[in-house]
Amino acid sequence: MQTKTLLLILLSVIVALGITWFQYYYKTKKRGKLSVILSFLRFLSIFGALLLLINPKFSKNDYTLEKTNLILLLDNSSSINTTTGKEDIQAIVHQIEGNAVLSDKFKIAQYTFGSSLNSSDSLTLDEKRTNISEAIESINEIYNKTNTAIVLLTDGNQTIGKDYEFYGRTQKRAIFPIVLGDTTTYEDLRIGQVNSNKYAFLKNKYPVEVYITYDGTKSIATRVTIQVNGTSLFTEQIRLSPTAPTKRIQALLDAKTVGLKKINISVVPLTNEKNTLNNSKNIAVEVVDEKTKIVIVSDMVHPDIGALKKTIESNEQRTVIIKKPTDTFSDYNDIGLFILYQPNSTFKRILTFIDQKGANTLTITGPKTDWNFLNNSQSSIEKNSTGVAEDVFPILNSGFSLFNISDFDMQGFPPLKAELGELFITKVYQTMLGQQIKGVQMNEPLLAIVPGNAKREAYLFGENIWKWRAQTYRSNRNFKNFDDLIGKIVLYLSSTKAIERLTLDYETIYTGIQGAKITASYFDETFVFDQNATLLLKLTIKDDGSTFDIPMLLIGNHYEADLSSLESGVYDFRVSVEGENISKAGIFTILNFDVEQQYLSSNYRKLDRLAQNTNGKLYFASQTSELVADFIGDKQYIPVQKSKQNVVSLIDFKFLLGIIIAALAAEWFIRKYNGLI
Repeated sequence: MQTKTLLLILLSVIVALGITWFQYYYKTKKRGKLSVILSFLRFLSIFGALLLLINPKFSKNDYTLEKTNLILLLDNSSSINTTTGKEDIQAIVHQIEGNAVLSDKFKIAQYTFGSSLNSSDSLTLDEKRTNISEAIESINEIYNKTNTAIVLLTDGNQTIGKDYEFYGRTQKRAIFPIVLGDTTTYEDLRIGQVNSNKYAFLKNKYPVEVYITYDGTKSIATRVTIQVNGTSLFTEQIRLSPTAPTKRIQALLDAKTVGLKKINISVVPLTNEKNTLNNSKNIAVEVVDEKTKIVIVSDMVHPDIGALKKTIESNEQRTVIIKKPTDTFSDYNDIGLFILYQPNSTFKRILTFIDQKGANTLTITGPKTDWNFLNNSQSSIEKNSTGVAEDVFPILNSGFSLFNISDFDMQGFPPLKAELGELFITKVYQTMLGQQIKGVQMNEPLLAIVPGNAKREAYLFGENIWKWRAQTYRSNRNFKNFDDLIGKIVLYLSSTKAIERLTLDYETIYTGIQGAKITASYFDETFVFDQNATLLLKLTIKDDGSTFDIPMLLIGNHYEADLSSLESGVYDFRVSVEGENISKAGIFTILNFDVEQQYLSSNYRKLDRLAQNTNGKLYFASQTSELVADFIGDKQYIPVQKSKQNVVSLIDFKFLLGIIIAALAAEWFIRKYNGLI
C-alpha cells in the first residue's frame, strides 16, 4: 500500500473522530454509556464512508509451479502398421509416461495425427494420409505461449502437406523424433508422381506423364507399361542408376471411344524386390465428345479477366474465349455462356446478339459500368447509381438452394468494389451472396442468380474477384475453394436443361476413399428445397452385381451419402426419392491407391535434419531410455515458479458497505428508542 494511501486513511480517522466528537461531545455535558455507543457507531459509518472514497487497494501474491509441456506426437498412419506394431509404440509411450521423475518434471500430453491432429490418444494405425508439418503447426497453436518440447514418433514418410523439414527451420520449439519402422535401405523401384488430365476429348490424344524412381547401388534396366482398360498401349525400356535415379516417361494415348478409361501404369519389379506395391499405379481419364465454350466480353484490361479464365479452364471440359464488345459474334452460336464484364455503350451489339439467341449470361458490374446504358438495354435489373464506389464484403447465403454451396467458405475474403445505389431486380431470383458494407448487412444481393427454363442469368455487383482467388490460395495453398464456386455457377448457367427437382453432385473418379461422397438437392413441386424428403442411394458393384443401400443424410441445404467405407471398384448408383417417381442414376470409380503403402523404410535422415534444425535430437526406438534420461537431466526444461499478483480494491468488499449500513441503522434505532429523535 502506498504512503499516500496510508496518510489518507490516517486523515480519514482524524476527520471521523473530529466529526463524531463535534456531534456527540462538543458543548454536551451528558456523557454516559449511551453517548459512547452512539459516537462509536457514528465513527464507524463516517470512517467507512471515507474509506470507500479513498478506495485503498490490497495486493496478494499467488505462487504456482509451471511444468514444461512434453507432447507425445504419434503417427497414426497405416504405413506405421506395416513396419511397427501397435504394441511397440504403446511400449515406448508407456516407458515415457510411466517414468515418475519425468512425470514430476513435465506435464505430459499425447496426440495422434494422420492428415490432421487428433486429441485422442487411441492408436488405430489406419490413417490414409500423413501430414507431419500440419500436426506440428497445430501443436504450436495449442501451446502458443508455453515452454513445450515435442517428441515425434513417426517413420518420417509424409504424403501430404508442406515439407516438414523446411517447416522445421522456422520452428521455435525443439523436436525430438523417435524413428519408427525399418531403417534399413532396400533396393526399390517405384512409380512416383503420375500426371494426367481428368478429361480427354474424343479423337484427340491425351498425355500421361510418369516418374519412375530407383533407390539402389547399381545400374538396372526395366520396362514400363501403360494399359488402358486392360489393353497395353505403351511400353518403354528404361535404365536407371545411382547417378540417374529418376526417369520421366511421357506417353500420348488415343481417345478413340467415349467413356471412363481405367489406366494402369506398371514397372517390372527388380529381382528380390521387397516392396512391389509401389510398382504399379492406377488412374482414370474420362473421354468426352465436346467442350463447353464460354466467352468473356470486356473492353478493358483487368485482373478479373485472367482470374476468370484460369478458374473456368481449371475444368478441362471448358474453354474460354476473350472478346471485345466490338468484335463479330455471328459465328458464336454454340456458346454455352457469355460473361459480360462491366458493360458500357460499346456492348450494344453483343447484347442484341445475346437477346436474339436467348443465351445465358453472367454480368459483372463495377465502378466502370455504364448504368444508364445497362438500365436501358435489358429488363432484368435496374440500378440508380450514385457514382460513389464502396467496399462490399460477401455474405454466403445458407438458404441458397439452386445448387449446393455448403462446401464453400467465404471467411476472410476481401471486399469487392461496387457502386452504391438502389437496386431493382424485376425477375424472380435467389441471392447467393449478400452484401455487407462497413459491418452492416444490406438487403441487396452481391451475387444474384435468375433461374429460368429458357434463359438463365446471374449478376455480380462488384469488381476485383481476382482477390478472392488470391485469398483462397493464401488460406488453403490452392485455388480449389474459389474455382469450385465459380465452376458451379458456370455449370448452372451454361446448362440448357430445364430446372430439375432432383440434382446430383459427384465425381466420376475418386482416387482412394478420401473425400468420396455424393450430394443431392431435392425440391418440392413449387421448387422450394424439401428438408423432409427421404433420399436413398442404391449402389451396384459392377464386377459381381451385388447391391446395397445407403440412406442420404440431410446436411444443411443438401443431402449427402458418405462413400468412405467402400472398397475400390466401379459402382453404378441410383438416387431415388421415397414416395415420388423421381430418381437419377450415374456411375463412379474408386481407384485402389494407398499412398502409405508406397514406403517400406523409415526416412530417418530427414527426421535427423528436422531435429538439428530445431535444436532437438534424433532417437531410435531402442534409445527411448536414453531420451528419458536426457529429458530428466536437461536444465532447459526445469519447472518454473510463477507468481501472480492479485490487486483487490476495498470497494469490492461488500461487507464494508454492510457495516456502514448496519452502523447507521443501529444508531437510528437506538436514538429513536431513547427519544433522541
